[in-house]
Amino acid sequence: MSPQASLSRLVSRSAAIRSLRTAAETIPSTSIKVLRVVDAVRQWRKPHMANMRSVGLVPTMGALHEGHFSLIRAAARENHHVVVSIYVNPAQFGISEDLASYPVTWDTDVAALARLDREFADDGANLGRISAVFAPPTSEMYPSGFPGQEIDSKGSFVTITPVGEVLEGASRPTFFRGVATVCMKLFNIVQPDRVYFGQKDVQQTVVIKRMVRDFMVPTDVVVCPTTREPDGLALSSRNVYLGPRRRRVAVVLSKALRAAQEQYDNEKLDRKDILGAANQVTENVLQEQMELPPSQRVTYEVDYISLADPDTLQEIESVDPTKGAVLSGAIKMKPVEEPQEGEDLGHSGGPAVRLIDNIILAPKVE
Repeated sequence: MSPQASLSRLVSRSAAIRSLRTAAETIPSTSIKVLRVVDAVRQWRKPHMANMRSVGLVPTMGALHEGHFSLIRAAARENHHVVVSIYVNPAQFGISEDLASYPVTWDTDVAALARLDREFADDGANLGRISAVFAPPTSEMYPSGFPGQEIDSKGSFVTITPVGEVLEGASRPTFFRGVATVCMKLFNIVQPDRVYFGQKDVQQTVVIKRMVRDFMVPTDVVVCPTTREPDGLALSSRNVYLGPRRRRVAVVLSKALRAAQEQYDNEKLDRKDILGAANQVTENVLQEQMELPPSQRVTYEVDYISLADPDTLQEIESVDPTKGAVLSGAIKMKPVEEPQEGEDLGHSGGPAVRLIDNIILAPKVE
């Protein structure tokens, strides 16, 4: 075979492989493409960039709920195309955390996205619709191999400090390294005009905003209000672990933060007054639970209740009324001590569940 023929065959084979890699499936009964590899996303993205059509990205780890849907609705109002990423990023989990048991609900997720897209088609009030789901394997997201979850892992990371080292970062030292790294990858792959995050993960939003600013990433970070259950519990994919017994008590964190907010609304600015109210709620509820028999009670540990500067998330002794502050907290709901016969303990048998929440204390003075 001549060199020209060999080269032609090699080019044809490469083109065939690329075509196979970039071939997109679709969610049944919709036009939503399911993209599995980076090349497919870039091929999908190019014409929209050339045609000046805006793209909004909603990053998720699946197990979609109404909180995610509210972000997708916001993205559809403001963009011609919406991309939803579904990827359980192992770098966001510590070596002893719940990666193996994290809920994977692909069938229900895509069915929900199909219903939501039909909603957009019927109401006609949005600028765009859901155009694609990016659902890559880990080998695609970490082409040099996943570097591991250890603190001293070697690999290519994005680290945002010091804002990623406090609060959640103090308890989970590799968490925001994982978040920033995967978000930088997603932003480079999808090249969205806007990305959408929920206020529930307030520290995450601060980290991502800092990353976008410091690395000159050409995308706007849009933060949407926290979506809550009627009793105040912030929606989270991890809520499926709770089971009915722990679910009833899990509202303690939102109640504690609201008690602290009431102090601020009543003109209290000192840390002692504001956080004292929150700590009183968590202590009282735990005391009430400890008075119940093990077959009925729920126990938890408070990791932190924080009053922090809204820009740096550093702890403050008094709220500056011209800036406001961030109230946030994290608790670990412990496994049920003595399950009752036939009791629903939650997903994966009800392991320990870490819950986070926050409230933004708005400035009082212009």
